[in-house]
Amino acid sequence: MAATTTATSSATPLNGAPKPLSKQPETVSWMSLPNKKQLFILALCRLSEPLSNTCLLPYIYYLMKSIVSPSSDPLTEEAASKISTMSGFLVAAFPLAQFATSMLWGRLSDARGRKFIILFGLLVSMISNLAFGFSKSFGALLFWRILAGLANGNVGVMRTMTAEIVKERKYQTRAFLLLPLVFNSGMVAGLALGGCLADPVTNLPWLFGPEGLFNITGDPKGVAWTLLYPYALPAMLNAGLLFLALSLAVFGLRETLPGKEDTPDIGLAIGRSIYHSFQRVILRRDQASAGYTALQLDDLDSQPLGTILEQKPLPPLPVQPPQSLPPLKSIFTKDVLTTMVSFGLLPLHNSAYMHILPVYLSTPRSPTSNHTPRSPLAFTGGLGLPSPTIGIQLAALGILGILLQLFIYPRLQRRIGTLNILRLACVLFPLAYFSTPFLSLLPASGGGRWAVIGSVIWTQVMARTLAIPSTVILLTEAAPEKRVLGSVHGAGNMLSSLARAVGPAVGGWVFAVGVREGMIGLGWWCYLVVVAIGAACWSWVMRGKRVEGE
Repeated sequence: MAATTTATSSATPLNGAPKPLSKQPETVSWMSLPNKKQLFILALCRLSEPLSNTCLLPYIYYLMKSIVSPSSDPLTEEAASKISTMSGFLVAAFPLAQFATSMLWGRLSDARGRKFIILFGLLVSMISNLAFGFSKSFGALLFWRILAGLANGNVGVMRTMTAEIVKERKYQTRAFLLLPLVFNSGMVAGLALGGCLADPVTNLPWLFGPEGLFNITGDPKGVAWTLLYPYALPAMLNAGLLFLALSLAVFGLRETLPGKEDTPDIGLAIGRSIYHSFQRVILRRDQASAGYTALQLDDLDSQPLGTILEQKPLPPLPVQPPQSLPPLKSIFTKDVLTTMVSFGLLPLHNSAYMHILPVYLSTPRSPTSNHTPRSPLAFTGGLGLPSPTIGIQLAALGILGILLQLFIYPRLQRRIGTLNILRLACVLFPLAYFSTPFLSLLPASGGGRWAVIGSVIWTQVMARTLAIPSTVILLTEAAPEKRVLGSVHGAGNMLSSLARAVGPAVGGWVFAVGVREGMIGLGWWCYLVVVAIGAACWSWVMRGKRVEGE
């Protein structure tokens, strides 16, 4: 009795009121996320944009050179400037087409459903990627880039599906990290594939060269079709990966639009039947090898769901009338508009960087690069790196960015908040942009050279790895209600696509002017640094009270 009294008194204050129990916050891990299969399929679908958009970056200089100056003669300054300008327009065509359809896809997904929009985009993207690799003129390349951009205007729909698949707020930080994580993975894969598989006769001679494994006809120059279409191989592999994502989405991705989750889906039914048939065949093989005979009752569990429903009909579900969408004016509140500006400023400089950097790295070194320039800023020449080196180096740094996003970002987000992470990233961007052109002054060889190049590029990779998921989370939290997420993300993706079109076009033009005038850093200092500083200033205009939710 005395022991009971002692235990009670230790849990109850002297005034008799019960002491509130402190609830420990639940640790959220990647494995604790709900609906992991759906998130996995959606993540594969998200690969469409980075594979379509970044695969050509390591070899775009050489692709444009093959059109502007097919001969092996040294480039004139006019030809080099033209290559930079044309590559800028080719890169800008993709996001400009995204801009034209992003809001349309968002509104259609709010009215008709998410899944069809994603499937249609994957199909068109697969076709356009394949055709791009076999195009020989700038007009054809531009057409297929525009078509791929039109198809990939559904990125906002995928972000909306993430919010609808994972509805509990405690899981959403990691869930919203998933799509940027896959985007970074797709960038890594696209850069590596584009750099290593382009011009395979030169870059993979043991497979496609004169003595290559695939040169079954014995052509003295190498595999004939790779000589005719030197940039088709990475496009073909892209199309194959997109076909895999399309197949999984058709047979496994569920509709998430509120009110349409239970709509009959023939693709899901077929996929379920294939899965159960496969499971039944494997189960019987295992039992046969062990000397067992399956009971008839076990077959019931492995029957397709459609068969079971036919045997045991269920009462029909009540049909809910579709909810009317709110007018656009009520969707775009002050918080949404403020966050959307930041959402657009980021790709305005980041996309220009992603275009200018490979061109800069591919640009031949200046014959006077080892001499003192006439002024601290008036120097020219790039680094003269081949496309495999560019692709592998950018892919390696991208892998480090993925690790940062996986292990560091969630902890940093809990410690300082999403908005402060964005502000930190906005400080790093101008530092990276200002330093990059000075890499031209490094000696042509030496281990320290690669360490400096890697450090400067890593600064930008780290900044964008922190900034991209932060802007997505902030925009999602700024939406006035969940049923308009498709419209909010559609508008955000529309603005982002416009910025990703303007950035490479303007940045490429300024970079070309710098090449022509003998100042390689003009595009970096007069465009990238200025825009990045503007984005940093705007991040302090945003209010963290609502979007942080703390």
